Amino acid sequence: MSQYYENHASVHKGTVQEHDVIMRGRKLIEITGVKQVESFDSEEFLLDTVMGALAIRGQNLQMKNLDVDKGIVSIKGSRIFDLIYLDEQHSEKAKGLFSKLFK
Repeated sequence: MSQYYENHASVHKGTVQEHDVIMRGRKLIEITGVKQVESFDSEEFLLDTVMGALAIRGQNLQMKNLDVDKGIVSIKGSRIFDLIYLDEQHSEKAKGLFSKLFK
C-alpha cells in the first residue's frame, strides 16, 4: 500500500497534498490528506483533512495506522456505516462538543 501512496500522492516535504479515501469491504478505510485527528472512539472518528472535516462512523472502530508526517490514517472495524464531510458550521460545532468532552 505504501507504494500506492508514493506513486499517486503528491508528496512535498513529507506531507500528502492530495486527499483520497479507499474503503475495503466496509471494514477497512485508508485516508490520505489528513491534517489532524480531532477525536475518536469505537463508534466515530473526526478527522481534519485538506478537504475539510470528515466524520467516520461505524462499529468497533480502531486506528490501525497513523502516519502524521504523510497525513495517512487507516481505520478498521466490524463495519463502517458512513462517511460524512462536515461543512464549516457543523465542523465547528463538532469540534466544540469534542473539546468540551475531552477536557
